[in-house]
Amino acid sequence: MANCKSPSFFVLQWLQKAGDSSPSPSSAAAAPAPSTTSQSLSELGIASPPDSAGKLPQAELFLDGAAAYTTTSSAATDSASEGPATIPPSPGSSDVAQDKLLGSLLAAGFDEESCRSRYQLASLYRRRTSPYKPSPNLIEGLRRYEALHERCGPYTGAYNMSLLRLKPAGGGRPIRSAMCKYLVWTPENGLGNRMVSLASAFLYALLAERVLLIDSSKDLGGLFCEPFPRSTWLLPREFPLKVSATFNQKHPQSYGNLLRTAGVAAALPPLLGTLPPSFVYAHLSHDYDSNDKRFFCGPDQHLLEKIPWMVLRSDQYFTPALFLVPAFRGRLGRMFPEKEAVFHHLGRYLFHPTNAVWGLITDYYEAHLARGSEMLGIQIRLHFRKEPALELVVRQILNCTWTHKLLPEVLGRRRRPLAAAATVNGSSGPSPSKAVLLTSLHAGFLERLEGVYGREQAAGVSFHQPSQEGRQRTGKEEHDAKALAEMYLLSTAEELVTSAWSTFGYVAQGLGGISPWILRGPVHTRVPEPACVRGASMEPCFHYPPNYDCATGDYMDTRKMLAPFTSKCGDRKGGLKLVGRKRKMTRSTSQR
Repeated sequence: MANCKSPSFFVLQWLQKAGDSSPSPSSAAAAPAPSTTSQSLSELGIASPPDSAGKLPQAELFLDGAAAYTTTSSAATDSASEGPATIPPSPGSSDVAQDKLLGSLLAAGFDEESCRSRYQLASLYRRRTSPYKPSPNLIEGLRRYEALHERCGPYTGAYNMSLLRLKPAGGGRPIRSAMCKYLVWTPENGLGNRMVSLASAFLYALLAERVLLIDSSKDLGGLFCEPFPRSTWLLPREFPLKVSATFNQKHPQSYGNLLRTAGVAAALPPLLGTLPPSFVYAHLSHDYDSNDKRFFCGPDQHLLEKIPWMVLRSDQYFTPALFLVPAFRGRLGRMFPEKEAVFHHLGRYLFHPTNAVWGLITDYYEAHLARGSEMLGIQIRLHFRKEPALELVVRQILNCTWTHKLLPEVLGRRRRPLAAAATVNGSSGPSPSKAVLLTSLHAGFLERLEGVYGREQAAGVSFHQPSQEGRQRTGKEEHDAKALAEMYLLSTAEELVTSAWSTFGYVAQGLGGISPWILRGPVHTRVPEPACVRGASMEPCFHYPPNYDCATGDYMDTRKMLAPFTSKCGDRKGGLKLVGRKRKMTRSTSQR
């Protein structure tokens, strides 16, 4: 049986790809040439601009103390003779292979070799094509944002002038008004939380006309390619504010804290003056309070737009709450006429795995999953210290997959084989095989499921688990690379079973455009009935919506305010998600 029981599979593949990859996986286009200013930037301690060739300074990335690979400017190309496998297009699916830009969602002009995943993503989903196409308004908005980011991104003259607002005006010289506005996003919690939060932050930056920069103190720069042409989204290491270490709900420049300490009447009027604060911190994590939640109020956004620098921290998919802001609502409706596809588009636009990670994805897919005529993804996450017996969770998985015909039912030693499949021409053929991708930190689930079906694949089912880490190691690049690879592998399935409350599963379902079956939880002493429920849409669940009335300061159900395009989450009481009309993914004719 084709599976990988050794947790070293992804480790060995990662090290091999790291050694084979060129020193330029995360950048795709040359950085802008340096601009001159009337003040000495080095004298003021501002980050140095690119060198005379227009290259960004090198940023070395390390894996467990050993150099994994080096990121340079996008001008460099992959010099390795061998790299991550390219997924070949399926016969009869030339339309999928040709749509490298995902319906113009992506910008053309990137160096394809520096980031293979960007233009090979369509071929990864060759089993089925997405019916969700980006709207003309979304495409236009993305191109406008890219132009803004190129004009105002790091090391440009506009960036350096805006940076002066965060530093003492050297020699008492006046500093003119900032030319651009910025949103500095800082990560919190696991990779899934970071990705759904980052997608929300990008959407806010697009709506508020701010340049998105991400805190590069963690490993995200080694996991993802640059998403924007001719610039970088990584916050320079010389940035004067220590973002990761100092910003929390109690920070004196926290917007909510300003309201808490001074009161609305005292805190807001100064923002209307000629010299608003140089920066503000927005705390939108799960523990935000009523003052922090005013971020989603129209009048408050009108005030916040006057502040050139904003630092934002969140571990939530807060996209639905952006619909609460009157100034954003109309534009959001035009960009996303299909509300259930917001993360589907944003995720495919923003998140392009580096060549090293893409190699993990494509190699494993071709070796273990491509041969199956059908594919099921099962994602298992146990959230509590007092974890249930593995047998209980396995029973829940079997109850779910058997009830909804996702796997053939097994009765004692008798197996019900998968029904005979019809070929493309309609003639009956042999029973199809089903490849089941299992992702979990634990090895016990694979062993028990294989024990139910037997290792000889008599029921036409094969189980595959790429890694078994034992525990979460957020921030470790090797660990997060494997997690990212498994999210993308799960997203290629035709059906998906996910764990309650798991942002890992949210990312997979959103990228793949799949409304999952959600395992109800938590499981303590018995299997829930029913074992799983169908998700209302493929959108991530917003676990902690604001439920705040901007006019009165009282409680108000956000879901009701955003009706009819929101629904309760199937896995989180009190959570909500964006929904829309039901659509089915179209299977490629070559896979039928």
